Amino acid sequence: MPRYQLEVLSTLDRARLQLYHFTAIVIAGMGFFTDAYDLFCISTVTRLLGRIYYFDQKGPGKLPANVSAAVYAVALCGTFAGQLFFGWMGDKLGRKKAYGITLLLMVVASIASGLSFGSTAKSVMTTLCFCRFWLGFGIGGDYPLSATIMCEYANKKTRGAFIAAVFAMQGIGMLAGGAVAIIVSAAFRSAYRDGPRHSTTREADYVWRIILMLGAIPAALTYHWRMRMPETARYTALIEKDEKRAAADMSKVLHVEIKVNPLNVQGFRRINEPRFGLFSKEFARRHGWHLLGTTSTWFFFDIAFYSQNLFQKDIFTAVHWLPRPERMDAIEEVYRIARAQTIITLCSTVPGYWFTVVFVDHIGRKSIQLMGFFFMTIFMFTLAIPYHHWISGGHQTGFLVLYSLTFFFSNFGPNATTFIVPAEIFPARIRSTCHGISAAAGKAGAIIGYLGFAYAAQSTHRQQVDPGYHKGIGMKHSLLCLAVTNAIGMLCTFLIPETKGKSLEELSRENEDEENEGIEVKHTHSGRTAPIEQLENLNLLE
Repeated sequence: MPRYQLEVLSTLDRARLQLYHFTAIVIAGMGFFTDAYDLFCISTVTRLLGRIYYFDQKGPGKLPANVSAAVYAVALCGTFAGQLFFGWMGDKLGRKKAYGITLLLMVVASIASGLSFGSTAKSVMTTLCFCRFWLGFGIGGDYPLSATIMCEYANKKTRGAFIAAVFAMQGIGMLAGGAVAIIVSAAFRSAYRDGPRHSTTREADYVWRIILMLGAIPAALTYHWRMRMPETARYTALIEKDEKRAAADMSKVLHVEIKVNPLNVQGFRRINEPRFGLFSKEFARRHGWHLLGTTSTWFFFDIAFYSQNLFQKDIFTAVHWLPRPERMDAIEEVYRIARAQTIITLCSTVPGYWFTVVFVDHIGRKSIQLMGFFFMTIFMFTLAIPYHHWISGGHQTGFLVLYSLTFFFSNFGPNATTFIVPAEIFPARIRSTCHGISAAAGKAGAIIGYLGFAYAAQSTHRQQVDPGYHKGIGMKHSLLCLAVTNAIGMLCTFLIPETKGKSLEELSRENEDEENEGIEVKHTHSGRTAPIEQLENLNLLE
């Protein structure tokens, strides 16, 4: 049955598009720009780290298996912890207060990563891993906070597009990471050349440090504007119970007059007292399947997505799009890896993000997610089953086209929608926490996907296995596993509701009073309805 709705929340749901909405997208989106840059740029420089710090007289050096796993996985572990911690902080301290802390962490940790020091290879890698854990911790906090803030600022008609636009900055960040790696490596390559088998020039050590440290710039530029954003009206009104300040804050940014109706305020407070917590039976009854749906879909998706992203260079080498490391010097290898990844990002990843922005409020979140998982599954099976056909006989171009399409439909699909839906369907008082839990489930999948793919994709022939690894199931069977993972994610999508065109209070059921269904309803002066019994208790009947 309908309940009271505060005027400030109704105004937000009906608000026309204004400059402030786009400003909020840019401010929140720059966090994701930095997130993507920092998380994915490491894949362009890991081979360089191996050449510099693990020099081998027999050929190009390579990171030992355990060191490679640590460099990649430690940032994901930090992200996992940050999503849980800052998700909880966003509900306890407020979205805005926690928001600034995440950005400062990213700035400091990005700079520190590039300044990693030590007298031995082990000490340098240890310092780098320590810094990247805290970088991931800050990045993790940006997931629930950015999604929740943008969700609570947006109107219900274009809310999906706004949240998707924030997330789409991740694609721009990945593109920027590749572009920076190309520019830096090209500049050093023209000035310093070395033989393919030797990568010990002193100047090569600056390349990876510059690439990592430049990730601090966009985060630093955004900090001032983040701190000027007001707290979201839904947090101020629904959690802090300060409806007047919420109305005043939104009046300023939306340039409209928002009146506070005493009848609505008293009625809303009376019948919207928190009746259940995250670990209660009532939450399980109302939102248990929803939380299972958001966590499981994000978990299975990230297994496939992060495996593909972090191991692009290995896949490109396997299909002969990149030369073997023995045929390139260190800086040229960085250049070629970055160029290959940037082409894939530009042609498939970035368009996929923006297709979601355009269509998410027309097609719907659930439909896009089902479609994305479906085509990812189909294309991955198409790559995996005739894998040996693709890597031989000049068919590499066909492989790369299909491989690019998996990225397109991951972003015009579950990569965006798994980020959007958890911000919409849970009550305001635990919205950030539930989004953090969902995102952390995704990062758990990313960690499993990374470690699993690193070992599983090793050759079935002992002589072709990389040093430090055991025999695996091979690239073909690894791609088959990713296809099955996508199929499971598609099935789990049926656990989530469609959220298109509905208000946050309607989706979270904060405007329902299930205990009073069937009670006689009386209209108030404002045209809203409320149970007569509740109005009598408030002495608000005419």
